[in-house]
Amino acid sequence: MTQPPPTPAIPVTQTIHGKTIADPYRWLEDEHAPEVQAWMTAQDTHARAALAQLPARPALVARLKQLFYFDSISAPTHRQGRYFYSRKHADKEKAVVYWKQGEAGAETVLLDPNAWSADGSKSLHGTLTSRDGRYVAYQVSAHNSDESVTEVMEVATGRVLPDRIEGTKYGLGSWNPAATGFYYTWVPPIGGEVTIAARPGFDEVRFHALGSDAAHDPVIYPATGSAETFLGGGLSEDGHWLYVAVQHGWNSTDLYYRDARDPDAPWITLVEGTAATYDLEFYADAIYLRTNADAPNYRMVRVDAVAHAAKLPGAWQEIVATCDTPIDGFGIVGGKLTLSYLRNAASVLEVRALDGTPIRTLALPGIGTASGIAGNQDEDTGYFSFTSFTEPQIIYKTSIATGQVDEWARITLPIDASAYVTEQVFYPSKDGTSISMFLIRRKDAARDGRNPTILYGYGGFNVSLTPGFSSSRIVWLEQGGMLAIPNLRGGGEYGEAWHRAGMLEHKQNVFDDFIAAADYLIAQRWTSPARLAVQGGSNGGLLTGALVTQRPELVAAVICAVPLLDMLRFHLSGSGKTWVPEYGNPDDAAQFPALYAYSPYRVAVDAGPVAYPAILFDSSDHDDRVDPLHARKLAAALQHATTGVAPILLRIERNAGHGGADDVKSAVERVADAWAFLLAQLV
Repeated sequence: MTQPPPTPAIPVTQTIHGKTIADPYRWLEDEHAPEVQAWMTAQDTHARAALAQLPARPALVARLKQLFYFDSISAPTHRQGRYFYSRKHADKEKAVVYWKQGEAGAETVLLDPNAWSADGSKSLHGTLTSRDGRYVAYQVSAHNSDESVTEVMEVATGRVLPDRIEGTKYGLGSWNPAATGFYYTWVPPIGGEVTIAARPGFDEVRFHALGSDAAHDPVIYPATGSAETFLGGGLSEDGHWLYVAVQHGWNSTDLYYRDARDPDAPWITLVEGTAATYDLEFYADAIYLRTNADAPNYRMVRVDAVAHAAKLPGAWQEIVATCDTPIDGFGIVGGKLTLSYLRNAASVLEVRALDGTPIRTLALPGIGTASGIAGNQDEDTGYFSFTSFTEPQIIYKTSIATGQVDEWARITLPIDASAYVTEQVFYPSKDGTSISMFLIRRKDAARDGRNPTILYGYGGFNVSLTPGFSSSRIVWLEQGGMLAIPNLRGGGEYGEAWHRAGMLEHKQNVFDDFIAAADYLIAQRWTSPARLAVQGGSNGGLLTGALVTQRPELVAAVICAVPLLDMLRFHLSGSGKTWVPEYGNPDDAAQFPALYAYSPYRVAVDAGPVAYPAILFDSSDHDDRVDPLHARKLAAALQHATTGVAPILLRIERNAGHGGADDVKSAVERVADAWAFLLAQLV
C-alpha cells in the first residue's frame, strides 16, 4: 500500500494539573476549517483506494449482499384494533413501517424512509403511536445522526400534520389518552451559539398539543442545568400519573411523579439523591421499580403511589429479592410481571404475579439473548425474540395467562449454522478476577495457533454483550475465522458491581481484562499475535485504542470504530460532558491521573516511534455523539509515529452518524472493507 497523506504536526502544549501535555494534532479538531476538510478528503480517498484493491473484497461483497438483503418483520404493537410493525425487504435499503386494521386486515404503508431522500440521507429515528392508534409521531434524522425533527401523521389518511418539533434528539415520551398531544424531551436545536457540546443539561420535558406552535410548548419539567444528567418523562397507560426521571450518568436516578389529571398538582419525590439506579412502570396506581439499591444484581419493588404521596407507612414493598443472577429488565403485560435475567451473560425469561410470586420460566431454544416480553398491560398477548451467535432472530408469540408459546416469525438466511459451535470459557485478568468469554468458531477449528481471530469488546456504561446473531460475523466464520467476545468489567453482565469495577479510576481494569483475553487466546493456541485482531466501536473504540497503545505487539490488526481517544479533551466536544460520570472529569485534579495514564492519544504522542499493527479507523461524517476528531487525531499520530510497514487508514463513512449509515448497501461496503482489511493482515 502507498503511504498515507502527510499530516503536519503543529507544536501545541498545555499544562493541566502540573502535567505538560503535547497536542501536535489539535488543529485537526476544527472540522470546518478548509485545511481539515482537505486532509479528511485526502485520508478517506487514500483509505478507500487501498481497501478497494484488497483481493478478498469482491467475494466478500457478493456474500454480504446475500446475507444483508433479506425479508423480516418486527413484532407488532397493538393500538385499539390497529397493528403497527416494520418490515425489512430484500429489495429495499431501509425498513418500512406498516399498519393494518385487525390482524387479518390489509397491509398499508405508514412510513417509508426509502422515499424521503434521493441519496438516502434522511432516516427514521423513532416512532411513538397514540394509544388509540389514530396518530404516529415520528423522528426524522439527517445523515442518521442523533439530531432529529419530530413530525406527526394521521394514520388512517397518511396525512402529515403541520406539527413540527425541532430538538427532539433525546426522544419521545407518551401520548395522552385522548390523543390530543404528547410529552417529549426537548433540547435547544443547534445553531448560532448553540453547539452540540454546549447543550447537555439544558433538556426539558415538554408537552405538545396537536395543532399548536411547538415554539410555545409548555415546560412540564425544567432543565437541570447539569451536563451530567439526562432527563426523560412519560405518562402511565391509564393517563393518571405523569413521571419524570433524572438520570445522573449511569449510576444514579432521581424519580418524581404527580397526578396528571390536576394541572396544579405538585411533583412528588419518589426517590432522590441515592447512589442507585431505578427503572419504573406504573400499573393500577402502583409503581413497579427495578433497582440496584442495596442489590448490585437488582431487585423489584412495588410502591403504592397514593400511599407514598400521603407519606403513609408500608407504601414500599419488595416483591422480588436480589439473587446471584442480575435482573436485566422487566415489564407488565397481561396484568403480570415479566422479568428478564442474565445468567452468565445469557437470557432467562420469567412471568410472575404482581406480588412477585413465580408463575413460569419460559423455555428458550438454547443459550442466547431474548428480548423482554412486549405487549400491553391489559392484553394477554405478548411477543419476545430470541437469537444466538449462530441463530438468526426468531419472534415468539405467547399467552401470558396460559404460557402457550408459538413461533410467530423468523429470519431465514442461506447459512449452515450446524458448522459452528459456541462455548463459554473463563480466564483470569491481571488482578486475578475471573472473566467470562464466548468463543465462536468452526467445529473443526484446531488449536494450532493459526486461526484468524477477532477479539471484540466494549466494557462500559453497564452495557452487556450477550449472544446475538450477526450476518457479518457469519461471513467472518465462513472465511475460517474465529470470534472471541469477553464480558469485560464496566459492562452489565454481572450486575452493578461489575459495572463500577470498570469505570472512573477503575477504567484500566477494562483494558487489563481485554489484554488478558488476548493473552488467553494465544496461550491456549487458538491463535497467535500474527493472526489476532481486535475490534470495537465508540467506548469499544477507546478499548481498542488503549490496547494498541499499551500492547501494540499483541495483535496484528485493529478495527477502531467511531472512537473516543483523547481522554483529556473528550468532555469538550460531542456528547462528552454526559460521559463524565462514567469516565471522570479531566478538569478534576483527583480524576485527572487515571485519564492521563490511559488516554490513547496522549500515550501515543508521548511514546514516540513504535511499530504499530495495521489499523483501520472507521469514522462517520455526521457523528454528533462522539466527535470524529478523536479518530482524526490518533490516526495522524500513529501514522507519524509508526516504525512498521503495516497500513494505518482513516475511512470516513458518508451520510452516517454514530451508528453508521442506515442503508444496506453502506453496511455491505463497510463490512467488506473491514473483513478484507483483516484478512489481508491475518491470513
